Amino acid sequence: MESSVTGGEYTGANISLSVKFSGRTIPITNLSPDSTIKDLKSLLQPLTNVLPRGQKLICKGKLLVDGMTLKESEVANGSRIMLMASQGLHQGDGPILKQAPTRPISRANNATTLGKEKTEVSVDKNRLDRWKATGVIGLRDYNLRAIPDEVWACGASARVIELSNNAIPVVPAKIGCLSSLQKLFLSANDILDNSINWEALVSLKFLTVLSLDQNHLTTLPPALGLLTSLKQFHVANNKLSSLPNEIGLLTKLEVLKVNNNRISTMPTCIGDCFGLIEIDVSSNLLSELPETFGNLHNLKSVCLSNNGLKSLPSTLFKKCLQLTTLDLHNTEITMDVLRQTEGWESFDERRRLKHQKQLDFRVVNSGAFDEGADKS
Repeated sequence: MESSVTGGEYTGANISLSVKFSGRTIPITNLSPDSTIKDLKSLLQPLTNVLPRGQKLICKGKLLVDGMTLKESEVANGSRIMLMASQGLHQGDGPILKQAPTRPISRANNATTLGKEKTEVSVDKNRLDRWKATGVIGLRDYNLRAIPDEVWACGASARVIELSNNAIPVVPAKIGCLSSLQKLFLSANDILDNSINWEALVSLKFLTVLSLDQNHLTTLPPALGLLTSLKQFHVANNKLSSLPNEIGLLTKLEVLKVNNNRISTMPTCIGDCFGLIEIDVSSNLLSELPETFGNLHNLKSVCLSNNGLKSLPSTLFKKCLQLTTLDLHNTEITMDVLRQTEGWESFDERRRLKHQKQLDFRVVNSGAFDEGADKS
């Protein structure tokens, strides 16, 4: 791809220009000629999902330098600039491409691939009795389009329900009759925001694990905060743009996985989830984290890759003394930045000790040591 300047001229007033990227043209207007190339890259980040350090801007065959102004770079009104993106250096799920389709859910659509003939499961008396006796209901990969009535017949006997990889669109009010339910797996279904009866779901006072990965959720209700027994909450690969403030009420939460969404800010009340051990918010649109992350003293693992983060909470290394795993690959935070963060030395010592123990005990997948961030 090539770009050229036709009719571009510098007049001293604010300028407009266009950036060509992946087959589309992005207009940028009302820029001061004293703006730097780095400023321009920051403007392009939310429009392309490409991190500034992954952008190469070329104008009139010349690579533009971050510290120089538009005027110094001879970028004038009407200039056309070409953007080339480095592989992997993006926020969210990837660069925004020409006529990008809605991000597909990363699973096979059972309703399509398995045909329409198998839409319900036969539950005989023996199977129902076994469900009631064990408290475990396994209905994964059955191409279900509704939760079978026999599930509700288990009532207070049900402790674990596995309904992942189906085509279930609705979680009805009947879910509330499963009063002893502890684990509910509903990943990879066709659940929308308004198809979960949250009033009934949050009445399950013994629920410790809730998995809603790979559905079509764009928002979570404040009622989520009523699930005060929850220890694990999985809602990755949806379309969430935020988390409710009430998530701070989940003080027993140990594992939070919200990766591969569209979350641009984390609520400050996340710091009230004192029990958190593992959190994965990778592949989102975060530019910063709240300082309250430092309150999560039990944190051991934090995955933040593929976000627009430029810095970490100042107390993360000083206060989170259990932290041994930190993934910052494909962010704006490089190893040079990390090494200048207060508390880095102690954190680095802990994680290297953990890795050595894994090698000593020959733990699976304990290969080469990962620095946790890009070198440059």
